[in-house]
Amino acid sequence: MKTVKVADVVIGEGLPKIIVPLVGRKEAEILAEAKTLAELDCDIIEWRIDFFEEVTNEKKVAELSKQLKDVLNKPLLVTFRTKKEGGELELPDAQYFSIYEEVIASGKADLIDVELFMPSEESAQLIAKAHEQGVKIVMCNHDFHATPEQAEIVNRLKMMQEKNADICKIAVMPQSPADVLTLLAATEEMKREHADRPLITMSMGALGMVSRVSGQTFGSDATFGAAAQASAPGQVPVGELRTILKVLKH
Repeated sequence: MKTVKVADVVIGEGLPKIIVPLVGRKEAEILAEAKTLAELDCDIIEWRIDFFEEVTNEKKVAELSKQLKDVLNKPLLVTFRTKKEGGELELPDAQYFSIYEEVIASGKADLIDVELFMPSEESAQLIAKAHEQGVKIVMCNHDFHATPEQAEIVNRLKMMQEKNADICKIAVMPQSPADVLTLLAATEEMKREHADRPLITMSMGALGMVSRVSGQTFGSDATFGAAAQASAPGQVPVGELRTILKVLKH
């Protein structure tokens, strides 16, 4: 299986990597939060640009991404989470792609997040541009209402591989403990039968929290930890996450 190396972080080997979201709304708040996150025991910072109040100013987003890279001593994942997949803001598809293109062209990001069900042609063009600049792609899908069948979860992860994502990510909402088992079984099946690159999978909420720490058992190569503010339900506080991962390793 291929690993993904961003700066000194290798995703797909060793313990699952810890990603922490940066969710400030104002520039000063984002930069101040970044200074705090730079000191945390985590591997990657995810800047959730859908929280940023000036996100529609593409050049501002690109410029701030450069400032964040100067502050952080960790790889930066830039993510616009659409409203339909649990994000803060609804944007036309064309603007979604345009913001990312500006970040790739004139900003600084180690990885960008692209949703699986965005228009295929535009996604393919964006992925090609990112790869030309050495930017990795986390392709994702989120279901905040339910957990699809195991075969459907595997199918979506396979689709991400086919679309040339570097890392394939899915997050689903459990309605029962059986749903958590479905997500874990899908992860294990994908890893064993199909995956040739890293996976990130999770069952959300308190019910699914076990899935966020059991990646090394079932095949998820990274997990999201909460710092000042969580970006999704069920994220484990980052101060406890590394300890849990190390305990489970033994």
